[in-house]
Amino acid sequence: MTETFSTEIPAGQPALKVIGLKVYYHISQGIVKAVDDIDFTVGCGEFVGLSGESGCGKTTTAMTLLQILPKEGVVEGGQAIVGNTDILTLGKKDMEAFRWKGISMVFQGAMNSLNPVHRVIDQMVDAILIHEDMSKKEAREIALELIESVGIEKSRARAYPHELSGGMKQRLMIALSLVLHPPLVIADEPTTALDVMIQAQILDLFNQLREKTSLSLLIITHDLSVLAETCDKVIIMYAGKIVEEAPVQILFNEPAHPYTRKLIASFPSILADKEIEFIPGNPPDLIDPPIGCNFHPRCDYAIDKCRTEDPPLVDEGGHRVACFRRHEI
Repeated sequence: MTETFSTEIPAGQPALKVIGLKVYYHISQGIVKAVDDIDFTVGCGEFVGLSGESGCGKTTTAMTLLQILPKEGVVEGGQAIVGNTDILTLGKKDMEAFRWKGISMVFQGAMNSLNPVHRVIDQMVDAILIHEDMSKKEAREIALELIESVGIEKSRARAYPHELSGGMKQRLMIALSLVLHPPLVIADEPTTALDVMIQAQILDLFNQLREKTSLSLLIITHDLSVLAETCDKVIIMYAGKIVEEAPVQILFNEPAHPYTRKLIASFPSILADKEIEFIPGNPPDLIDPPIGCNFHPRCDYAIDKCRTEDPPLVDEGGHRVACFRRHEI
């Protein structure tokens, strides 16, 4: 089949550019605006974090980028450009070819994604041969090289998944996401269910891979410590919208949106003896969201304008914030 897309990233272009993305779920109760007009980029070799409470739209964003939304999910508008290809316009056959070549994913709960009745090397070889015209021997050599690149001895390649630790299985899932050398990888909660030491090893592995391959990574997680350790910039979502985006040090040291401030304050710190705060109330019903700013019912700084107008996402020197009172708080 002749491919109608390119996975090459032109010089000076980002690995991913999302423009005006809207994704709604059409369910019996109404329309859920899960992702509501978001824009962001992931530069070549850049690690970007996407965070927020459960239900904020971060995983829906990832599923949209791979065209694996459930049947209720509908892309209502926008673009998602990798290289010169708007992946949202690709048909089923082209998208099947584009996955893992142009964009791949380490799924949440990836440790359970390996087939339990096949050796890990065979699973990697099969993934390569589906996309590439080469011999099984050549595919095996590529797979072994990748297995070794994520810190696993080649002798473990013939193991079955149940014979490996959780950390080793997660490393293998990362290797599997890289088999076709995609310019962009999405990692959805890559350290979930791993102990602290293994988490640190996985995050260090991502950094090593960036040095070797210029990997671009979109990390989706609710764990702010993962973002602080790994990312170049962080995007905070709330109720389907981006409310703040900034370089990682600025976001953690100078958060400008009330939601971001409360989110950071809700995490414990080893550097200071502080009382952990909580965010009062609940996220809004996305079938019937509040008028104005989605966060105003839970915000200590809300004024009348917040209750009637939706604040735009304003970019000030690479720090984007959607808050009318961003200069006052």
